[in-house]
Amino acid sequence: MSLRQLLRRALPWIVSAALLVYVFGWLTEWDKLLAATERANLPLFVVVTFADKMIFFLLWTVLQVSAIRRLIGPMRLRSLLSLRGASELLRSVSNPLADGAFLVGLIRLTGGSTGRVVLAASVPGIVHSLVMILQVSLSLFLLEGGVSGNMGVAAAAAVGWSLVIGTVLSLRLARRSTARWLARVRMWIEEMDFRAFAPMLAWFVVLAFLDILVQWIATHAFGAPIDFLELVAKIPILYTAFLIPSFGNFGTRELAWAALFAESHDRDALVAYAFATNSLFLIFNVLIGMAFLPRALSLLREVRASRSEGEELPHGPLVRDPGDP
Repeated sequence: MSLRQLLRRALPWIVSAALLVYVFGWLTEWDKLLAATERANLPLFVVVTFADKMIFFLLWTVLQVSAIRRLIGPMRLRSLLSLRGASELLRSVSNPLADGAFLVGLIRLTGGSTGRVVLAASVPGIVHSLVMILQVSLSLFLLEGGVSGNMGVAAAAAVGWSLVIGTVLSLRLARRSTARWLARVRMWIEEMDFRAFAPMLAWFVVLAFLDILVQWIATHAFGAPIDFLELVAKIPILYTAFLIPSFGNFGTRELAWAALFAESHDRDALVAYAFATNSLFLIFNVLIGMAFLPRALSLLREVRASRSEGEELPHGPLVRDPGDP
């Protein structure tokens, strides 16, 4: 293993360790943190956090299989559910690691081209990002103080729209490029019927609302209530912080909550809430992953066996599970 590969694998652990030491070693007053947890309605908090995890997991999988069916071909929901569920086991360690494992499994399952599979698997994330940019932008008209009183939110909206405009311009300018992979990307995008994805956009608006609602209930259950409109404006910024490599978002979630909502509640309660949420998500990811892992591995073994025996499988997603009558 090269030094670069070793550093890349160790980076999430290093980042999390450094941030956790900073958050709990310097920022946190432990007596206040323990007092904050004593005010929590823990049964309600656990139930609401579990609901948040399952809503996001199930609805995202349904929308992802819809994108795959439109861009590549037929795909059984239970096949994708097994594959995505198994990848949640790795999400307890790292989001990029889980997403990478899911893509590798999806490519093997479908037998499709890597580029097209990656594009199809990325569509929900792209739509979700667009919804979050709209969410942040609209919140500026609702928050007290407007743009001048919420410069951090305004900056996030500006960065988001800059990325959207930059991506669109890049794709248009790429028409002059002779790179083969750019030509393929342009071809796939030009084949897409964007009107067909309007229902997905609507569903992600619903998902965003449910996510904010659950977070609002969870913060109240924990005894660290956050205003609903403030959650609307800043949750997308919170999710952007999760792009920082870390072990199960430990360190990044606590620091982001403490920084983003410092004006709404005391820091120790926010850190306690974020740490409790991370801990529960770690448990839920492991449980979901262990529940789906046997089926996902069996599915991939059956696909490999079918191909080794020379049986015909479609060049695209699996129309049926191997072994189905």
